[in-house]
Amino acid sequence: MNEPSTAPWVFEALRLANQVALQAKGEGHHPFGAVLLAPDLHTVLEQQGNIDTVNHAESTLARRAYEKYEPHYLWQCTLVTTVEPCAMCSGTQYWAHIGRLVYGLSERELLDLTGNHEQNPTMNLSSRAVFAAGQKDIEVIGPVKAMQQELIEPHLGFWSHPS
Repeated sequence: MNEPSTAPWVFEALRLANQVALQAKGEGHHPFGAVLLAPDLHTVLEQQGNIDTVNHAESTLARRAYEKYEPHYLWQCTLVTTVEPCAMCSGTQYWAHIGRLVYGLSERELLDLTGNHEQNPTMNLSSRAVFAAGQKDIEVIGPVKAMQQELIEPHLGFWSHPS
């Protein structure tokens, strides 16, 4: 069942981002994935999995998109990601001029999954708070609770510390 005010394209896009996260995990990277949707909300312009602790999926995707597309076009685009972007990634989206964000799990939910993991010292700072500190009105959709279990799946067992 769809959540109130959550359009079907949101679920479709989050599933695409989750496939990118699974691919990143399969390549030995942190299980995060992001896609950039064109203004039609269906065409995928870019996709990116996590690379490492500093080169996150969202910030890498936003920098690459900024190099390819004009700001007025990016303002009509949507960055879709499995987990709420951290402060660095939210800031990069802000500066890249991407006008909408969709995310599945919140930064707080990620912290609950990862704990105090040395490779992911999660900050409890929402993307909305980062965007609110700026001058652009970036639309934010998330977290999408109906997708929570599906989006948690790539993280299960990944953040466990070896005994």
